[in-house]
Amino acid sequence: MESFAGKLAVVTGGGTGMGRELVIRLAAEGCSVATCDINEDALATTAEHAAKAAPGGVRVTTHLCDVADEAQVAAFRDEVTAAHATAHVNLLFNNAGVGGGGSFVTGSRKEWDRTFAICWGGVYNCTRAFVPLLIAADEAVLVNTSSVNGFWASLGPGLPHTAYSTAKFAVKGFSEALLEDFRVNAPHVRVALVMPGHIGTDIVINTREIHGEPSPEEVAHLRTTMIAAGALSPGAPDDAVHATMRTIAENFRDQAPTTPAEAVTIILNGIHTRTWRILVGEDAHTLDTTVRADPLSLYTADSASLLSLAGSQVSLAEDPPPRGSTDPDSGAERAD
Repeated sequence: MESFAGKLAVVTGGGTGMGRELVIRLAAEGCSVATCDINEDALATTAEHAAKAAPGGVRVTTHLCDVADEAQVAAFRDEVTAAHATAHVNLLFNNAGVGGGGSFVTGSRKEWDRTFAICWGGVYNCTRAFVPLLIAADEAVLVNTSSVNGFWASLGPGLPHTAYSTAKFAVKGFSEALLEDFRVNAPHVRVALVMPGHIGTDIVINTREIHGEPSPEEVAHLRTTMIAAGALSPGAPDDAVHATMRTIAENFRDQAPTTPAEAVTIILNGIHTRTWRILVGEDAHTLDTTVRADPLSLYTADSASLLSLAGSQVSLAEDPPPRGSTDPDSGAERAD
């Protein structure tokens, strides 16, 4: 797709992070955009910024939608076609996501299922709803956001990351399977698979807002983990655990090696150049190379070597890593 001007894009999770940057950048390039999120205030801020950047004739519409709910997604699609008076869309960015559901064994099933329903179910629901509109266009691109956790299902030794990683592996496999499906049945529609590393978004903050505060049992587990990592003193009260969680979330956003704006530049350049597999960030390239080189050693006790090559994922230390270090995404743009 040589130009986005005059096209129509749908962006899920457009309230913050990469989703917001996608909406703003696409609008600035002359592309009308329909974007959804579960946060109405965040959507309003996105629309305000996009309107300032957009040339005349570009429309940006916002829609409340939980992508995990198929009925809400169908209503979102109908709102888009009505608001933009269209029977087609040119671009679908399945960007929305959320973290959580770390342990399948000891974690909350409710949190696990909710994470999986958004990160995988959201991609499935939106693709089901909007693919007929992509096929109806003269040219179209389906852009699915996976993660480096779509080829490495861990945050490192002692840090299970099961719901998010499972979902992102599903997104990756689904996208690759669609390459041939579209080639046979809709050759004018392309697939682009986005694999971000650590991007400086509010994903960790948004995750807690979506799942709610941790239970007393989860706080106790977090306290043990933080003490072992040297981030808390033994006997620290619950307030200290919550404060440290907030610091981790803010450090994840503020100390990331790649900003959302930088990530979106890479993504849109990949679409322009017809690249179907888009790695975002030096950390993503490093992990990809490492995973391919020695897949049998990925989950051994000394797999910390992966982190030494690509940087720690979410530091529990009080002092954040310096900006410019590599830091794989603990969940690529969630509630993105």
